[in-house]
Amino acid sequence: MPQDPEVLKQQIAEWRSFVARGKAIEDRDVEELEGHLRDQIEGLIDSGLDADEAFLVSVKRIGNLNALSREFAREHSDRLWRQLVLGADESDENPRRNETLFVLVLALVAGLAIKLPELFGIRFEDQASEAFYIRNISFFFLPVLIGYLSWKRNLGVAGFTRLLIPFAATAMVVNLYPFLRQGHTFFLSAIHLPIALWLVVGMAYIGLRWRDSDERMNFIRFTGELFIYYVLMALGGGVLSMLTIGLFQAIGLKAESFITQWLLPCGAMGAVIVGAWLVEVKKGVIENMAPVLTRIFTPLFTLVLVAFLATMIWTGRGIGFEREVLIGFDLLLVVVLGLLLYSISARDPQARPGLFDTLQLILVVSALVVDVIALAAIATRISDFGFTPNRSAALGENLILLVNLGWSAWLYFGFMRGQKPFSALERWQTSYLPVYAVWALFVVVVFPLLFGFV
Repeated sequence: MPQDPEVLKQQIAEWRSFVARGKAIEDRDVEELEGHLRDQIEGLIDSGLDADEAFLVSVKRIGNLNALSREFAREHSDRLWRQLVLGADESDENPRRNETLFVLVLALVAGLAIKLPELFGIRFEDQASEAFYIRNISFFFLPVLIGYLSWKRNLGVAGFTRLLIPFAATAMVVNLYPFLRQGHTFFLSAIHLPIALWLVVGMAYIGLRWRDSDERMNFIRFTGELFIYYVLMALGGGVLSMLTIGLFQAIGLKAESFITQWLLPCGAMGAVIVGAWLVEVKKGVIENMAPVLTRIFTPLFTLVLVAFLATMIWTGRGIGFEREVLIGFDLLLVVVLGLLLYSISARDPQARPGLFDTLQLILVVSALVVDVIALAAIATRISDFGFTPNRSAALGENLILLVNLGWSAWLYFGFMRGQKPFSALERWQTSYLPVYAVWALFVVVVFPLLFGFV
């Protein structure tokens, strides 16, 4: 028997808890795996290893837990969707069923929140109310999302309240500032506010443990998966809307007003909560979609960027200085950064460099060159026409991307040469996330003051 049974008991309990996170693995499966683990441990202890060494070696022999979870999902596909929605136990006391009902209530709350201003005469469909909804859109659904994540992470009322403080502060700022109706700083604040507040969502998701690099990477995975789910639900909502209009037209009634006033705005808010729940529920059951898409699009984006740079050099043509062109370049760089993040999130840090890593490095270096070209174009526009809110925001964002991409390329190059661990690149990316949020907050709060709310 083990020399330290209490320590070993705690280690096995932690291992069991981790294995049980695979939603396709039921209690009886965990029991079977634990039995195999205990047999391995006892055999190793009998051969002379201590309890800690026996535990670690046995876990290694059991195999990769994520792969194990996927294998169970394939073998038990009949219960996969049943578990995603209701769970294995059909009784009313099932925790998964209770969570489903709780999420539906929260989605309803988020959907109805956008209709609350109508009680004060601020109607969603009125053009005069457009500015109010543009600057306050984040406050209708993000606090509800934080409430759900706080509940999932057991943060309690105190933790949830702390997370709402930034929302209260920024809500006062964007609603008390005397923005011009069509001013540049107004739209910049509206665009950057959700970016700044998304960091608060991240704090809720990781249970306020921001110093943990692994948890920060988990939040990046969550963000990508939520985006994909939201897009899919939006596409489904569009089909539903068209079908609804067509069905009611068949009987001589018009459903357009219901679609525009209720279904679309309420559905858009509630879908965020449902999407977050789906990401949480399917975690560990089926492979994340964001890394899969990354594998598909990384070679394509690499080819496009390399071809663009080669063509520009061959023809001697520079990029245009128009604002729309520079915005397009910024969006391209953000996509490249996303491809890098989600490839990192799915990669085994211990694996040796391969062909895909070479493609990633080429992609990052190409994006870095494009960013330098874009910065030169922005600097030319500022030199010719002076600083404006849009040009200043573009300058700051491209400089932030330059630092991120530049150091990422250096770390990736070091990893390819065997001089740096892959984990250094992962830590850099997750540690750099607050920079984007801080810059976004700076644009929301300081830019209007610097440029006189124009």
